[in-house]
Amino acid sequence: MDTLFDNIASLAQGDSWKMIIMWIIGAVLIALAILKDMEPSLLLPIGFGAILMNLPGGNLEVIHTLFNAGIASELFPLLLFIGIGAMIDFGPLLANPKLMIFGAAAQFGIFFTFFMASLFGFDIADAASIAIIGAADGPTSIVVANNLNSGYLGAITVAAYSYMALVPIVQPPVVKLLTTKKERLIRMPYEAKEISKTTRILFPIIITVITGLFAPDAVALIGFLMFGNLIRECGVLNALSETAQKVLANLITLFLGLTIAARMGYQEFLQIETLMIMALGLVAFIFDTAGGVLIAKLINLFLPKGKKLNPMIGAAGISAFPMSSRVIHKMGLKEDPHNFLLMHTVGVNVSGQIASVIAGGLIMTLVYHI
Repeated sequence: MDTLFDNIASLAQGDSWKMIIMWIIGAVLIALAILKDMEPSLLLPIGFGAILMNLPGGNLEVIHTLFNAGIASELFPLLLFIGIGAMIDFGPLLANPKLMIFGAAAQFGIFFTFFMASLFGFDIADAASIAIIGAADGPTSIVVANNLNSGYLGAITVAAYSYMALVPIVQPPVVKLLTTKKERLIRMPYEAKEISKTTRILFPIIITVITGLFAPDAVALIGFLMFGNLIRECGVLNALSETAQKVLANLITLFLGLTIAARMGYQEFLQIETLMIMALGLVAFIFDTAGGVLIAKLINLFLPKGKKLNPMIGAAGISAFPMSSRVIHKMGLKEDPHNFLLMHTVGVNVSGQIASVIAGGLIMTLVYHI
């Protein structure tokens, strides 16, 4: 009978209070998923996994096995990218390729935070892994952190997906701070253009080849993303496209969230560095948002009246697709109910998805050669 209560008795000993803190963290993540509908498909399994991994005496070898098979091997993030690629319509970007500049500009926060994290004492691999949080791209954050053997994979993943969920809270204040009422009222009529099927099929292939030539460390990520898009656009694999978008993406997301918990034991997670990572991730996210907005304002200096851009669209250049595009579109409607920015923001948002993956590859290349 005494043995049955050993675990309960152990909660009054040593560092057991840290386990309880992790239970609270897990409960908060679950509450955000259920009550606030913040990335529930990820925050709920991550929260439950955090509780699971911090129960005393539990035999959770299966979680570690899943981690080694699905995350350490990068299998889960890459398979998830197939589903994400199948969801993305690159039509708005192909109709206006100039929007790619905002996807690139919105990665500024990544490189800024890379140097900030280094100044705060993180080694080069950890600093690079932390910086990718700013792209609000969970799979890329996981791949970079895992590839660079970061010791903070759990904290980085939680931060990346948390900020993805917090896009509607974080982005609007930053955008408003950097723009005037007059700028937010700028209308951008959308001229629909027919994109040929050939162009839609060639685009993912060309992007993969170009990335492979110039950023080879990103080729796996971009390749799986573009393969998913090719399934969508080829027209002969509609059933597989539907499966990738729904069944595959949902199933991998479920296992990914639960498996991340293998790195959320209190021994690894409850460190002062975790709080620093959350803060630096927020800095990266804010500067990524600001980078896109400021580039749009800069471009406007050279555009004639009547051709100016609404600088808010630059904020959609982060990788949180499609949440960021919707948030900026709603901001535009709030300022002017007849200003429809959605197609522009979607184009910028999908360009940010591509740019964040390439930025991840460039960061890894930079670290490998330092």
